Amino acid sequence: MELIFATNNSHKAEEIQLMMPESIRVLTLKDVGFHQDIPEEQDTLEGNASQKSRFIYRQLARNCFADDTGLEIEALNGAPGVYSARYAGGDKDPEANMNKVLDQLSREENRIARFRTVISLILEGEEIFFEGMVNGHIIREKKGEGGFGYDPIFLPAGYDMTFAEMPLDEKNKISHRSRAISKLAGYLDQYNRLR
Repeated sequence: MELIFATNNSHKAEEIQLMMPESIRVLTLKDVGFHQDIPEEQDTLEGNASQKSRFIYRQLARNCFADDTGLEIEALNGAPGVYSARYAGGDKDPEANMNKVLDQLSREENRIARFRTVISLILEGEEIFFEGMVNGHIIREKKGEGGFGYDPIFLPAGYDMTFAEMPLDEKNKISHRSRAISKLAGYLDQYNRLR
């Protein structure tokens, strides 16, 4: 079965392909020659993931999935959340985003946070959601060179390294995205067995 992933990021697609059952082939938008801008106008991760997958399904009438991810900080009432990528402005600057979070938490003792990924799968016209989450907290200064986004300031629960300090394969074992993808892969495997 072919599944279109609502992304142009081939590295992200390759990562996901490795976690999928052998019977599933993940295609990017580029792979299928789709070049339109995909709307992301909702105010929840679920809403954005759904809007993206529904848009692709309406345009191409093919099985597809989309994801959205956010960092949710307890002391900031769940912010930056769905606005994580553009928290400090429309240019999506990770350094500016991290600096804004650190500044907002500078006098805050409660630094509890979580990363959450939501996947919307549309299979034969039916939508199913999958969620992956990792709890942790925001440290006081950036640590590590790896990863991306907020990884240098996020310390996952039970670890003494930020996501940015972890080897990629270790991060991928516990990350919110891999947890959501794992649920998606399990569902697709079961779906294929029953066909």
